[in-house]
Amino acid sequence: MNFMNRIFSDEVKNFEGKEVFLEGWVHDVRVLGGINFLLLRDKNGIAQVTAPKAKVEKKVLDIYPKLRQEDVISVAGKVMKSKISKFGFEVIPDRIEILQKSEVPLPLDPREVTKTNLDTQLDWRVMYFRTDQGSSIFKIQSKILESFRKFLNSKGYLEIQPPVIISSASEGGAELFEFPYFEKKAYLAQSPQLYKQLCAISFEKVFSVVPVFRAERFDQPTHLNEIRQMDVEQAFCTDEDVMKVLEECLSFIVESVRKDCSEEMKKLNKQLTSIKLPLKRITYSQAVSDLKKSGEKIAWGDDFSKSQEGKIGQLVKENAFFIKDWPNKLKPFYAMPNEKDPKISKAFDLIFEGIEVSSGTQRIHIPDLLIKQIKEKGMIPEKFKFYVDSFRYGAPVHSGWSIGLERLTMSITGRKNIREVTMFPRDRNRITP
Repeated sequence: MNFMNRIFSDEVKNFEGKEVFLEGWVHDVRVLGGINFLLLRDKNGIAQVTAPKAKVEKKVLDIYPKLRQEDVISVAGKVMKSKISKFGFEVIPDRIEILQKSEVPLPLDPREVTKTNLDTQLDWRVMYFRTDQGSSIFKIQSKILESFRKFLNSKGYLEIQPPVIISSASEGGAELFEFPYFEKKAYLAQSPQLYKQLCAISFEKVFSVVPVFRAERFDQPTHLNEIRQMDVEQAFCTDEDVMKVLEECLSFIVESVRKDCSEEMKKLNKQLTSIKLPLKRITYSQAVSDLKKSGEKIAWGDDFSKSQEGKIGQLVKENAFFIKDWPNKLKPFYAMPNEKDPKISKAFDLIFEGIEVSSGTQRIHIPDLLIKQIKEKGMIPEKFKFYVDSFRYGAPVHSGWSIGLERLTMSITGRKNIREVTMFPRDRNRITP
């Protein structure tokens, strides 16, 4: 049968009384003598294929006992209404063809009858992607990316492609993955930061989606060594201006997921509430003060732990909010200091569902101040010559932010470990599959 005649599982209800052709995996099969059932799963869901002994040919009935979970098959048959099927419709098969047999036993049951631990899910991603939970998470992640791009394209931003191979640290502080690059040393980028700034002071409004790498020896549920960043950079724009862009972008993403991924969210048993704009803004100093009053041991100048971020959210009583005006020492060298108090930078973090999902700053666009900051961070200005020199030829005020794709997926789906929402996670212990 011609491939163009193929329909998907969720379309079966639209073809009552008509001949259809489906392809997919055997999700489950039952041979009951007088009537045989199989559930066929494809990218859109599940369709029931029912073979009553009185209605189908013997050669079709004889195939059912040969079928095992995850066999790849094709089915041709007629769609009929059904009071028995939980889907309301079923396919009565005229022909079933086994396209590829699956080995047994399965390393992971896509039906999720038996729950598996995280290590098994990570070792067998190919099987985990076939579960309701796995497919739902990554369909939602795809929607996050789609809506991120859709929002920024609608606002006139240009998508850019910054390099992943760099010659010096993008941000300083975090360890870099170093490797030989012909006769030189090179590094995997910690961030597209320097390059998106160079693009912003030419194209004005830019965004990117890129992998970034950090050689930190973390083994925590919110950290990986390879992640995807969704970045924005904008010229003629202050930190307050890009905070407004960020909250509107986050709201658009959340509403897109609420609208288009309601079934996936239901399968994950997670309710996603709308974001009320404008988001509340509290200062770093206020957050420290509130934590101290609640009994936390913290001093001005300390970074917040993940538990403290969650506690601040409880104290603020908002599911999403900004923490702004951070100590300069906690932010990268390119963060613009506050004119009235140089100890504070024009920097912000966005906390969503108890997790920091985004951070940003107004950038330094004045070469002399940039060199001063680079020195103060213990780095060598000569290594950033191309970057600093770029601001000598008409650089406007500019600002930007980045969202961690996996962190945001964690927040939206309610998962507790970033590895659950990363297709093929990379950390200090895992580089396969």
